[in-house]
Amino acid sequence: MEVMTSSISSSDAVTAYDRLHPKVRRWVRDQGWSGLRPVQVSAARAILGGSKDVLISASTASGKTEAAFLPILTDVADRARDGLSALYVSPLKALINDQFARLEQLCEAMDIPIVRWHGDASQAAKARFAKAARGIALITPESIEAMFVRHPDRVQRLLSGLDFLVIDEVHAFMQGPRGLHLASLMKRLAAASTVPTRRVGLSATIGDLPRAAAWLRPDDPARVDIIDEPGSRLDLMLVIKGYVEPGQGGDMRRTAAPPREPNEGEDDDVIDDGAQGAAIEAISANLFETLRGENNLVFGRSRKTVETVADSLRRRSEQRGVPNEFFPHHGNLSKDLREDLERRLKESDWPTTAVCTTTLELGIDIGSVKSVAQIGSPRSIASLRQRLGRTGRREGESSVLRLYVIEPALDPRSSFVDELRIEVTRAVAAIRLLAQKFYEPAETSEALATALLHQTMSLIAERGGVRADAAFGLLSGPGPFADVRPADYVELLRYAKAMEIVEQAPDGVLMLGDFGERLVQARDFYPLFAVEEEWRLVLGAKSLGSIPLSNVVAIDGLVVFAGRRWKIVGVDEKTRVIQVEAHRGGQVPRFENLTSEETHTRLTAEMRAVYESGDTPAYLDAAAKALLAEGRDAYGRADLTRRSILEMGRNVLLFPWVGSGAVAAMCVALAGVGVRAEDNGVGITVSGSISMTVDGLKKLAAFTAEDFAAVENAARGLGGAKYDNFVPEPLLRRLWGRRNADVIAGLPEIARSLLLSA
Repeated sequence: MEVMTSSISSSDAVTAYDRLHPKVRRWVRDQGWSGLRPVQVSAARAILGGSKDVLISASTASGKTEAAFLPILTDVADRARDGLSALYVSPLKALINDQFARLEQLCEAMDIPIVRWHGDASQAAKARFAKAARGIALITPESIEAMFVRHPDRVQRLLSGLDFLVIDEVHAFMQGPRGLHLASLMKRLAAASTVPTRRVGLSATIGDLPRAAAWLRPDDPARVDIIDEPGSRLDLMLVIKGYVEPGQGGDMRRTAAPPREPNEGEDDDVIDDGAQGAAIEAISANLFETLRGENNLVFGRSRKTVETVADSLRRRSEQRGVPNEFFPHHGNLSKDLREDLERRLKESDWPTTAVCTTTLELGIDIGSVKSVAQIGSPRSIASLRQRLGRTGRREGESSVLRLYVIEPALDPRSSFVDELRIEVTRAVAAIRLLAQKFYEPAETSEALATALLHQTMSLIAERGGVRADAAFGLLSGPGPFADVRPADYVELLRYAKAMEIVEQAPDGVLMLGDFGERLVQARDFYPLFAVEEEWRLVLGAKSLGSIPLSNVVAIDGLVVFAGRRWKIVGVDEKTRVIQVEAHRGGQVPRFENLTSEETHTRLTAEMRAVYESGDTPAYLDAAAKALLAEGRDAYGRADLTRRSILEMGRNVLLFPWVGSGAVAAMCVALAGVGVRAEDNGVGITVSGSISMTVDGLKKLAAFTAEDFAAVENAARGLGGAKYDNFVPEPLLRRLWGRRNADVIAGLPEIARSLLLSA
């Protein structure tokens, strides 16, 4: 595959510009551009100069959208045949709305219809567009799925003759259930196509571009031309601020770091989001003093953190008698509230800080913000880099990052893991890897079985029935289900038949069973991710958003939502509507059980390097410097430079210095040899004696191929994806074993390394 970089001459730029359609060139001039950017020149050269797929990797605000669409619109301007010329796929409705606003004027000037095609878009506009059967649609994977299931005739009429399939935010689609879903839909679109469709991928900087190319075109990665425009050197102004949460008590005790002498049978509470009391209030005070008067983003690890901080900042504004500039942004808020905040950020008429989850991490255009803050140490360097792309976008400006880390206060019951101060250490390690331009590779999704069952049901609904061999032939092969074997599929179908999800006619055709019909007809069938039933919060006639049904609610109950406090004045059980009115009390609802983000081995290894380094970064504030010194002191006292096994009361701590995926696999393997172990955030905590632990490690160090199968069979708790309850457990375990085959194969070496320091 060809890789193009930014060595663009002036003659290249002129040639690329001259090759654009006259109406496209006029639009470029109307924007007041002095010329095309390097990424746009390279993209024009690749798209207009060949027949290959194209992957465009460039930093935020580099002009990727125009890089793709200026040459695409040039190419399809004179298209005569019916059907859509291009389909743009995005992970976010908000991003579709944003891109529609950027492209609408240009498409109108070229007499090319364009439409937003998602659940919130106008049904009338979509119907008119479908009738005209030409132009460009901006769509989500879920809406493609709905078209396959509900209107397969539209797939043939609108999508079978696509010239271009544009996938935005490829890095986001390369992992997770939605990535599996879209990859499968791409195979099905290709099967329905009557002409070769070129794929164009758009992405922020990706660490493994060949892997991204293979995701974009699994059956022929060499067919993908890669345009890599990494951008200029990161100019970063940075501070890491440390906080200690006093008097944590039971609420601060972690399963990841149990006390040295836990009471028998004692349950440890899990911190669900890092939003503790006094520390969060202190962080909010600092945010209030430092961010007022500018546009900023503050990222929290969960919706609960977001609501807690936004509410604290709003109350501070009221206490000071100043206008509130701080507003929450997360997936449970109503579309109107989110879009109002996005417009306020973009138009910059008033200083605005959005306290958000990952909802503002992707490429929605909110203009350039002054700074980015994050509560909690980074666990993903790629995600951190994506967030930083929101700041320092104006010429001559530096990116500004504030990291706020919270460590527990130490007392006689504190664990050694708490003494290591892993939050501040991980934050320093993340910054070091950021400077090294490291990015984690995309991880394979755990929803493989769910995706296969979902797509089988969708195929049956689309076609009114399908033979098993035909379904497997379409879905398998290079792509999302490459690891699935014919025997796996047969096992899945037999189980689905027993569950009345599918049934088989005498001629071998698969059809939907009674339960399968109900699943496909349900309104939440189209997304592959699980959708919780939720209560809708309403103030008068205005919808504020929704909270999960797991929250127990009652009349006169108090809740914090949308950055404000409310009293529940009415509950409609039938429609699941909660009427609220403003109130001064309230508590943040439980939005979700936050699962721990995975960490890469490079990050964990870099944490060890931080512990063993003598330098104290200047970007740490006094509290963070003291916390780092405490962590290094604990590391030194335990002699972890030479030792990797520590006995702590009735527990044993293992420090293999590997990523969370390897730690999870090792815990499963140890359980298989009778040793109970769990991830403690920086290593493994074993419940038992040192002799039992060493004996378990010796067994693990001597593992053979048969033992690896035993590790697979020992895996439990794998049914977390949407339809995993309808998948046989042995199949879930086999797929887990294949997905983690390399990690499992490396466990004996990890065990031997640990034993060397025993």
